[in-house]
Amino acid sequence: MKKVFALAFILIGFALSAKSQDIVSGDEKLTFESEVEKTLWQKGQEDVFQLFLAVEASESTSSSNWEKLVIELDELASKNQDELKLLRQIFQKTHQRILKKYEIHSSFSATLNSGKYDCVSGSAALAILLDRYRIEYDIIETDYHVFLVAKIDGKEIILESTLPVGGMITSPSEVANYLKSYTAANEAPLREFNQRLAGPQVDYKDNSIFRKVNLRELAGLQYYNHAIVQFNSQAFGKAVHQLSKAYLLYPSERIEGLRELSIDLAFKTYGYKPSR
Repeated sequence: MKKVFALAFILIGFALSAKSQDIVSGDEKLTFESEVEKTLWQKGQEDVFQLFLAVEASESTSSSNWEKLVIELDELASKNQDELKLLRQIFQKTHQRILKKYEIHSSFSATLNSGKYDCVSGSAALAILLDRYRIEYDIIETDYHVFLVAKIDGKEIILESTLPVGGMITSPSEVANYLKSYTAANEAPLREFNQRLAGPQVDYKDNSIFRKVNLRELAGLQYYNHAIVQFNSQAFGKAVHQLSKAYLLYPSERIEGLRELSIDLAFKTYGYKPSR
């Protein structure tokens, strides 16, 4: 693990190229904002941690808080305590060390560097740690939100990364109510493609998405979130570049829909079709 951290942040220390970097993956031509993003993307095909680092990677990104967190949790895990207690410590320590300020559209690199996080980067941090300590879990994607469901001794526990206080829900009745509030309605239409995955949703009506995703797919949703920022700024070509990477990681209907819409708007607005 330490080798992974060291390699990732040595790569981030390289000078960023002003020129976009292209590679071909299968039938897709991928365009990257810098050489460091390209390198992290390539390394990320073997190590998903680096895929999360790739979005908005910068020279200022630091791994020190993450490394301190892992060292602290390794020591706690070595004491052979029960899983529920370890899970609580993972949740609490992660918020103390790196999940410090909720802010919509905060990449994993921003989380490590400044403590800013959203439901995608916050859930990613927790999921990577649960993998490390071999605690079973599912990542749940909904229309506007992502959260984790840990499983200990057959009992489901909600991990809501955007709520540092009260975000670990253990009561069976509260867990059931929480899950029910996000359950997709029958035949509900997909919401707008350019609505970001953010914090806990307010409108619980007519959900169309409630499904399990893996870490690689969650990395795709991080690229999707970043593409929405570009889309809403009318940088449709850049949005297509991010969505092409998102789709390779997670070929979902929302990502494909926004990519096709971005291609169409790029042509209508600027008279060209960006490479997919």
